Formats: sequence, structure tokens, C-alpha cells
Amino acid sequence: MFKINKSILIDVPVDKVFGFLEDPSLLPEVWPSMVEIHDVQKKPEGGTIFSWVYKMGGIKIKGQSDTTTFEKNKHLITESKVGIQSKFDWILEKEDDKTKVQLVVEYAIPGQVLGKMAEPVLKKINTHEADVMLKNMKVKLEG
Repeated sequence: MFKINKSILIDVPVDKVFGFLEDPSLLPEVWPSMVEIHDVQKKPEGGTIFSWVYKMGGIKIKGQSDTTTFEKNKHLITESKVGIQSKFDWILEKEDDKTKVQLVVEYAIPGQVLGKMAEPVLKKINTHEADVMLKNMKVKLEG
């Protein structure tokens, strides 16, 4: 498993950031390689189960994610065991009227992608992708 750890300060209240993150159908608006989100099912305890199509190394991969941790306005974890094994850990901290967003991603590169591109290249691309996603989220929420 590989790990990415990124953070950003967004100039909006924490409830606005959390509201965005708890709706996975919004992810393609800020995540360049997230092609599609569908079949979103809300869980009674908070969070969702949803299916997705993601493009990694030029290959479209289908998968499903499940919210495993849901702490309103504080912490959200989604995990995927189908498609790309991954764990997205979103930690939100209120800083005055702003929100510090920390994203920790752990993931495994699927075999069909690894055959096409070298591992170090994919790691670099995925790290850049996390940066772009956070910056896009900042622009969208502050706009």
C-alpha cells in the first residue's frame, strides 16, 4: 500500500466542507480522474456506499466505496475493497471561520495499471492528483 498525506486551508466554515465531502456525487467536480459516481446509497448512521469509475494510468477502473467512519464536521473515512484497494481519511479542523482539511490516502496500484506504467510514475501522478483535488475543492467552496 502507498500513502499520500496532504492538507489545505479552506476559507469557509467546517460544516460547508463536510457537507461537500459527505456527498460523493460531487467528487467528479473537483477530482480530475474521477470519471463517474453512481448508485449512491445513504447509510442510516451517516455516510454512504457508492460505485465509481476512476481513470488511473489511462485505464478506467470500476469500484465501490463505503463510509467506515462518520463524525459530523470532523472525520470521514471511505474504504474501497473493489476496483482499487484504498482508504480515504478526511480530517477536518476548525480554524476561526476557516477549515483545515487533511487528506490521508492509502492505496494499492491494481495489476492491470502497473503493467502499463512504472510504479514510481504512478505514485508521482497520484500525489499530484491529490494536490489538484484539494486545490479544486478550495476554489469551488470559496467561490
